[in-house]
Amino acid sequence: MTAPLTTASTDIRIAAIDIGSNSVRQIVADVSPTGQIRVVDEMKAMPRLGEGLEATGSLSPTAIEAAVTAVQRMVTLAGQLGAVRIEIVATSAVRDAANSADFTGQVQARTGRRVRILSGEEEALLCYRSALAHFELGAGRTVVMDIGGGSLELVLAKDGLIERVASLPFGAVRLTERFLSPRVTPRRVRALREHVRDGLKRSVPVKDWRGAQVIGSGGTFTNLAGIVLSRQRVAMRSPHGTRVTRVELEHVLDWLQRLESHERAHVPGLNPARADIIVAGLAVAAEVLSRFDPRDLLASAYGIREGLLLEAARVTPVVADPGVARERSVREFAERCHYEEPHARQVQALSLQLFDALAPRLQLDVGDRQLLADAALLHDVGYHINYENHHKHSFHLISHAELLGMTPAEQIVVAHVARYHRGTSPKMKHRGFAQLDRASRDRVVKLAALLRFADGMDRGHVAAVGTLRLKLANDALRVTVVEAEGATTVRLECWGASRKRHLLEELLGRPIIVLAPDGTEISADDDGDGE
Repeated sequence: MTAPLTTASTDIRIAAIDIGSNSVRQIVADVSPTGQIRVVDEMKAMPRLGEGLEATGSLSPTAIEAAVTAVQRMVTLAGQLGAVRIEIVATSAVRDAANSADFTGQVQARTGRRVRILSGEEEALLCYRSALAHFELGAGRTVVMDIGGGSLELVLAKDGLIERVASLPFGAVRLTERFLSPRVTPRRVRALREHVRDGLKRSVPVKDWRGAQVIGSGGTFTNLAGIVLSRQRVAMRSPHGTRVTRVELEHVLDWLQRLESHERAHVPGLNPARADIIVAGLAVAAEVLSRFDPRDLLASAYGIREGLLLEAARVTPVVADPGVARERSVREFAERCHYEEPHARQVQALSLQLFDALAPRLQLDVGDRQLLADAALLHDVGYHINYENHHKHSFHLISHAELLGMTPAEQIVVAHVARYHRGTSPKMKHRGFAQLDRASRDRVVKLAALLRFADGMDRGHVAAVGTLRLKLANDALRVTVVEAEGATTVRLECWGASRKRHLLEELLGRPIIVLAPDGTEISADDDGDGE
């Protein structure tokens, strides 16, 4: 997690506890002066404080006891972990309840800590602070929405500057109780959607905001992303950054609303504890998308708690222009893995030279170019574990990294491309590769072929090669190597590239001839040393 600029000078351990209408969540983390968050521990409880609030106007004694006990346990853990600050906030359910003072009084009596009840606007701004640290919001219009148990928060921003904030009573627990109890039916979902639609029309303008980028924060969106990724057979540690189209959202909503609650509990990618309220959350999301008409939405795995951590550490995220957050995130991850930067940069440069020359032939586009650039920079991060099988370690590290600005599907492609920069070529018997969809497998093979050849071209890790001159003819691809300034020989690099040419030859359907600057052909086959 990266958010530049702060006034602090050393890392500070902070605990953030968010008391919501559906759950109570804590995150204990070390926040750095540059805004990086390293999670130390997390804890979650689901006392459903907002349950019954719509009908009674008060928090139930049972829910209060469960929530207070959970907060007490979290404060104890935070203290044992050495948190120097413990921030406790409460949102919609406590904000709206007639007996909120009774609840906050009990928390203070049993923990010695005060609870800050957030206004709807404060809640929205914390979510936006978190989004600003995790997405590129520097250009264009963005709508950040957070669906909690009791309310919907919306922040409308242009070029990273907030223009409007709205808090509406459209939380997943609240609407489930009002419209979808005792059971979910398509007719009841339609009534819920009409109610939300009317509220959005009255409260949220759409002039100039149609087509804006939409970011969704909260459990509704991480579970939606989990369902979509499961349907796509993409296995990722985090759903953060998943893009979900309006069509995909409507399909998932239509499917889930026709299932019984116990059936929804077994849907892959959906947390069973959310099975009874997910339909209401998705219905609200669908209406927000209908209002703003974006191409898709981005799911954020970060929200109020992360925003609270940044606020407590006095970190102000800097607005990032398109591409900046991704480039910074990839570079900082590589640095944490102690990568060999000169070699990585050289392989990246050579990979992109090959890409620019061969992309039309391989039917690759500008998005593929960025994937190759990232994979090239990260291909050797597995050395961080050890040399043996470092390409497989690279795959593991990349697939589990927190990389901003790319979707989980893109991240898993980058991980596979790095994994196949050496060793055996991609094969269907490799479980992870076989689980990719056909388009992703095709992309991995093509980009890995370019990366392998480029990696061979820096066999000595001395950046001896300056540029590559490619001539693609019917009989062969001829690659003439030009020495970098100050280099004395590139024979080892030519040999290394020839040794790793075979996958690219298969894709091009013709042999690759590697030529030294004087025109001499250099082939690894002469040594009997294959791939």
